[in-house]
Amino acid sequence: MPCIFFAKKATSLQVPVGANLMKSLLAAGLPVASSCDGEGVCAKCRIFILQGSENLSPETPLEQFLKETNSLPSHTRISCQTEVLGDITIDASYW
Repeated sequence: MPCIFFAKKATSLQVPVGANLMKSLLAAGLPVASSCDGEGVCAKCRIFILQGSENLSPETPLEQFLKETNSLPSHTRISCQTEVLGDITIDASYW
């Protein structure tokens, strides 16, 4: 099972292959910013991928549009649109 590591926390989270990143974080009790409840509209659920970006699902056209529209850096992913396929290390500005 893939493991999500946190830059500012000494814990990690195991998730099934293909798990939605936002849903996994919320299920573990971690806050994820969102005003659209994961519908892929607001882009507030952005997460910084520090390591393991190759272990995530490819960016969807919707995610690419949200990143362009909001001028987000390349190492950012929209968590409601992202599936975890392997180990990653992440961070968020609000953690």
